[in-house]
Amino acid sequence: MVDRTLDLGALQSLLDRARGQTVACVGDLMLDRYVYGEVSRISPEAPIPVLRSRRTVSMPGGVGNVARNVAALGGLARLGGVTGADPSGEELARLVAAEDRIEDFIDRTGTAGATIVKTRYVSGGQQLMRLDEEEVTVGAFSREDVFSGASAILLSDYAKGVVTERLIRSALWQAQQTGAVVIVDPKGRDFARYGAVDLIKPNASELAGATGLPVETDAEIEMALEALLAATTAKAIVVTRAGKGMSLMRRGEPAQHFPGRAREVFDVSGAGDTGLAALGLALGAGASLEQAVQLAILASGVVVGKSGTAVVSPAELIEAEMSQHAGAALAKVTALDDLAAEVEAWRRQGLKVGFTNGCFDILHRGHVAYLAQARSWCDRLVVALNTDASVHRLKGDGRPVNDLDSRAVVIGGLASVDRVTSFDDPTPLALIERLRPDVLIKGADYTREGVVGGDLVESWGGEVRLAEFADGYSTTRTIEKMIDSSLGEAG
Repeated sequence: MVDRTLDLGALQSLLDRARGQTVACVGDLMLDRYVYGEVSRISPEAPIPVLRSRRTVSMPGGVGNVARNVAALGGLARLGGVTGADPSGEELARLVAAEDRIEDFIDRTGTAGATIVKTRYVSGGQQLMRLDEEEVTVGAFSREDVFSGASAILLSDYAKGVVTERLIRSALWQAQQTGAVVIVDPKGRDFARYGAVDLIKPNASELAGATGLPVETDAEIEMALEALLAATTAKAIVVTRAGKGMSLMRRGEPAQHFPGRAREVFDVSGAGDTGLAALGLALGAGASLEQAVQLAILASGVVVGKSGTAVVSPAELIEAEMSQHAGAALAKVTALDDLAAEVEAWRRQGLKVGFTNGCFDILHRGHVAYLAQARSWCDRLVVALNTDASVHRLKGDGRPVNDLDSRAVVIGGLASVDRVTSFDDPTPLALIERLRPDVLIKGADYTREGVVGGDLVESWGGEVRLAEFADGYSTTRTIEKMIDSSLGEAG
């Protein structure tokens, strides 16, 4: 059964799978400039503020921002777009070349002056004005080798002329050959032109424009989604609804509504690009649509708290998820006396109590699968963590990477875990004697005879179970990857 939730463990597992995924990001490319300054007076020439410029920041915008977000989330972006033979196009090329995980497939065949530039003037965190420099169209895109090897294809259509019917057909053909998912961030009213893509991602305003229907309430959204699916051959549509979250409808299935995350909004510029990048990476990594939507909501919620056309990192997503669920996770962290009383109460209710232990230093996909399997063998699962001193004695210098409080909150954030406690002894034998679990779970790298406390548990009628670990995942290997990555960046 596909896991459709995205708790902290599932988030970390998904981000791990998404790392290194190749995503083709193709569409309308532009240069985003932000001129930051101070306003201290009104112009004597007209009733307008006078901005004293302090600094100017430039970055790839449009589909360039989608690619930046893919790269920031750990993916490998192949960026395709069109620029002109002008200084702004050259500046864009330099900015793209400075990005480590973006491969340049930019078509520089546009006419002189054809590079789209959007300049925003900002003071005190507020945009005063935006200046757009653009031709009606910038020219067709011809670098269709950009799709090769991609697990996801993202078409970012700003109606500037790059996302043509030929480009759409090429993307769909490539996806048919390789199994890549195709997602479109659309413009205009004719969404049927995108063909049988896997997902179309309009915002509420675009959905209303394409269907002519109101989109304020959930019921109105559902009617509009049904109408749009009937008018297109797309497999699914997800509509972004700002603070209301997102709504998803697959062809032939009822709509699902996903609430937004309550966060302070500083700047919404580029939030749609962040959501598109998150959807593509998640689906390319094999996540369900539901998980991909939840990742997109989380990522967009983080990025609107930043200034300018910003990106979001995996660490920021994990921090945001931990903050969201810290209260519930902390509530699972229980002292031994209180835990013993809870376990006894569970037992009186006829519930089967499971127990496992470990360091769980850096949570990874193997841990998540292990704990999910452990939980399937009981009604309540208790996880006992080695204290920091105990981890150091077992693992040596540099361990643990995360302290006990952090590890406890992360483990407590998993839906499969009901309570978290800790122990400092060389083995958890005293804990097992006190809690008297019905099921004692260890990894399949143990033998039944090697499980500490196994004889005790069986003496009171309990059982010992050995859970499988996902191949290729371990804290040691994760640390080695981090070290290798750090050395590579330093080199």
